[in-house]
Amino acid sequence: MKIGVVGMGWVGSSVARSILECGIAQELLLADVRHEVAEGEAMDLAQGGSFYPSALVRAAAVEEMNAADAVVIAAGRGGKANESRLDLLKDNIRIVAELASSLRQLRGMLVLVTNPVDIMVRVAAEASGLPVERVIGTGTMLDTARLRQVLARELRIEARSIHAQVVGEHGDSEVVLWSSAQIGGVSLRRFPGWAPEREGQVAEEVRRAAYEIIRRKGATNHAIGFVTAALLRWMLRGERRVLNVSRMQQGLMGISGVALSLPTIVSAEGACEVLQPEMNAEERSALEHSAEVLKQAYEHSRA
Repeated sequence: MKIGVVGMGWVGSSVARSILECGIAQELLLADVRHEVAEGEAMDLAQGGSFYPSALVRAAAVEEMNAADAVVIAAGRGGKANESRLDLLKDNIRIVAELASSLRQLRGMLVLVTNPVDIMVRVAAEASGLPVERVIGTGTMLDTARLRQVLARELRIEARSIHAQVVGEHGDSEVVLWSSAQIGGVSLRRFPGWAPEREGQVAEEVRRAAYEIIRRKGATNHAIGFVTAALLRWMLRGERRVLNVSRMQQGLMGISGVALSLPTIVSAEGACEVLQPEMNAEERSALEHSAEVLKQAYEHSRA
């Protein structure tokens, strides 16, 4: 597999490293507007080649990545403490649109990591002209992982045994589907040791997770690197996993013309089938609000 990563900041370098460690890439192409930085990252990673599955790592122009099986866009400005992902919109929309335009002939998948990722998926889909199922954002995969990690800590149960998910925006309007959360087929709300009144506190901790990390170290990078590499591995191997990725929605649950996360079957063809999860009326209303937040933010950026 040939994979490209564009943007060699905190996130892009962590994505590149995670891709190499999981062994999915036979060739990894790195690009950055600062070409010497891409060259330096390629040299640094290549010199560790004895410690991960064999792969060629080198710097490349973005246009060369059109021949890749997948390209990850991680370029753009990172968030500041107490700055919402939507605050990044004006600074990053131009960068992503320009990069996506250079990838109109891409034969593989276009994966968006740059925030606000949902709007960047829409921007990239429009600028690249690629089919919507092949333009995919990491979306709420990370939020879902954070939710399960917090619940695992609270309940002292392995996170992968907890079936709970976050949908909607990867951001402040995200929606936790508490009503369908389960552990071993038992509703979370009936699980021993769990009190439903803690839902608001846990949801807020998940929502503010990135802000707390940025306040302490200046950026979030490791977890999203793991998320992106896992998405690429499962997708390019055609495993047909159900993942909470962001893609342009086309009418399911009355949502269209906006990119956001819903559970989606991801295969070698991309984010090919969006599923409708069970949710109560309150969650349904919150999802509709999340879609409206994203739609208004995009329209405002174009005004």
